[in-house]
Order: sequence, then C-alpha cells, then structure tokens
Amino acid sequence: MTPALEIRGLRKSFGGVAATRDVSLVLPRGGRLALIGPNGAGKTTLVNQLTGILRPDAGRVLLGGQDITRMAPAARARLGLGRTFQINQLFASMTPAEALALAISERRREGWRFWRGMGGRDDIAAEVARIAQDFGLADHLDQPSGALSYGRQRLLELAIALAGQPRLLLLDEPAAGVPEHERRDILDSLAALPRDVSIILVEHDMDLVFSFADRIAVMVDGAVFAEGPPQAILDDPRVRAVYLGQGADG
Repeated sequence: MTPALEIRGLRKSFGGVAATRDVSLVLPRGGRLALIGPNGAGKTTLVNQLTGILRPDAGRVLLGGQDITRMAPAARARLGLGRTFQINQLFASMTPAEALALAISERRREGWRFWRGMGGRDDIAAEVARIAQDFGLADHLDQPSGALSYGRQRLLELAIALAGQPRLLLLDEPAAGVPEHERRDILDSLAALPRDVSIILVEHDMDLVFSFADRIAVMVDGAVFAEGPPQAILDDPRVRAVYLGQGADG
C-alpha cells in the first residue's frame, strides 16, 4: 500500500546553519508518528517544509504517492494535508459554531457562501454539532472562541482541523500551555482521532508521546538521530543521553 507520507532527503539551511539535514521518513496509512528532539533540533522547520510554508533546498515530499514538494500550502490542504500550530490561530471573536461551519464550508469549496450567511444549512449545522460533541465543545458552541479556556481553544483547533477531513494531520505541540487539569481532554481527543487519518505529532510531553505514537523519530541537529517503536526509543541509551534525560522540546 502506498504510504500516507514519504519524506526523502529533505534539506533546509538558513545562511550557514543546516536546519534539516537529509531527513527521510515514511509514514504508513493510519500511522501515528511522534517527532521529538531537543530545542533547535529542526522539528518545526521540517513541519513547515511538509506544509509548504518553507521550500526545501533539496529532497522530496510525497503525499499518498503524489509529489507535493513544490506545491503551495493551499494546494496541499486541498489534497488532504491539515495542520495545527504551536500557538493557536483562532479568531477570538468567532464562536466555535462559526469557526467549524467555516471550516466545513471551505472543505466543500463553499466558503464564499458562509460570509453571505449559511444559517439555513441543516447539513452543515448537523456536522458542526457532531464534531463539537466529539471534542467536548457542545456546551460552548455559542461563546466567543477567545472566552474559552486555553484547553478548550486547543480542542477547538483540533476540531477545526478534523472538519477539513484531512488524510494527513500534522499536530505541532497540541498540549503546549494547557493546564494540567485540562490535559486529559487533549489526551482523550487525540486517542479518539479516526484511524483513517495519518498523524505526525510534534510534542514535548513524553506521557502524551508514548501513549499516542506507534513510532517515534528523534531529531538532533536537523537530522533523524533515531527512529523506531516507542519501547525501542525508550530503551536506546543514545536517545536517553541526548534527549529523554533533558526534557524540554521547542
């Protein structure tokens, strides 16, 4: 079966500094890959190359076997590549109901209709309600997004990403900054993500990483230092020396 994603020899430098160095990874369909590493390891730079925000100096990116290396971010999104960010990208004045309805409308390429008013669209309203229920947002649909707790805002970002029905989802530190009492909601929502969506998770919370991922790639100095099943990574003395004993990811 064609992998969900293939990364072949990606390289990106800024001046004389190599941010990614010949990164190659394969994510099978339905796979859960966690990307970890010390500060400055190149994780976010790699994600930005996968989404098209940055163009690699060399290498290729294949989504479902299709070369997307030179595609613009919007074109990649239309092919089913979704993403969340380290810092939330929500419109504070929009309600979750409005944000989800807009995401659904954009997926259907009817975004222009949203701005003309789509209150009568029962099909969209039903999908909004279903997604909100899945992410624990049903009781918060009519509040301004900026008034939600930070944990709820992160859940809304996940919900918006899933509303686009991606086949590959890149999650950039979804639990970052979430208070401890709301982290369980994030963990539960990640565990419940549909298996037909392939996922790359960038995260510093090792409890989340080891409970979520079926494979882990460790990046150090822009390169893949180690890659394998969670237990193999946990038992690797090199990984423990360079990262797992040190904590913080950036």
